[in-house]
Amino acid sequence: MKKTAAVLAILLVFTLCFSAYAEEKTTYTLGVCGDYNDYWEPVIEKLKEEGITLELVEFSSYPQPNRALADGEIDLNAFQHYKYLNSEIESNGYELSVVGDTIIAPLGLYSLKVKDATEIKEGDSIAIPNDPSNGGRALKLLETAGLLTMDPEVGYLGEKKDVTENPLNLEIIETDAAQLPSLLPDVTAAIINGGNALGYGYTLDDAIFIETPAEGSDNPYVNILVCRTAEKDTPIFAHILELLQTDEEAKLLYELYNGTIIPAWETTVTGAEEAAAQ
Repeated sequence: MKKTAAVLAILLVFTLCFSAYAEEKTTYTLGVCGDYNDYWEPVIEKLKEEGITLELVEFSSYPQPNRALADGEIDLNAFQHYKYLNSEIESNGYELSVVGDTIIAPLGLYSLKVKDATEIKEGDSIAIPNDPSNGGRALKLLETAGLLTMDPEVGYLGEKKDVTENPLNLEIIETDAAQLPSLLPDVTAAIINGGNALGYGYTLDDAIFIETPAEGSDNPYVNILVCRTAEKDTPIFAHILELLQTDEEAKLLYELYNGTIIPAWETTVTGAEEAAAQ
């Protein structure tokens, strides 16, 4: 009996100590991937003024931040869109949840041969990403541009076999996303994502047609802030998102990336020119 009481006492002390630690926690870690994370700096500075430290933890490959978050090595991550997160949850059983939307890197249709999507003609060639994540998204963009029609059942997840109408008999060439900019001299047009476009010196101002997902759309490629499901209602996480989703941050995104990466929240700043004028 005395032994049981002693064990309970130890557990009580541990619980109280842990609770005190949780209440006093002032440092949080945010996992990121890639080179385009400067837009988090104003959020970090504002939190610092409140006595809270937000540290960016850089990972070299996409599978790492979700694994680290699930294992408790970091508190949040912000590198992926809904589709990737859902795939990771399905494949690995992660208990992760979305805090809210952050950014989107719109796909652009680029060309060295025509200046508008309406100039694409019979038999022209269009290069698109060959990965499942962006291939269907690229086909959806071509549909939005009026160049082909997709099976409505597939949404953003379609494949070439889901094209129901191709009135111009376009040749759809699938290749690695990173190689698409280098293919531009050899095709009529190519659909390139934001990061790869930036790497070759292109911005959305160079695109002949741009992905513009409407607010509330079912586009699964909006990027997100993610936490462990058990901690979804943690107030500081909602506060971090609130500090991000501002007109000031939207302006910064356009200044930094010239529209190649844009805010995924409602904002009065709607373009790079407007941001520069403010």
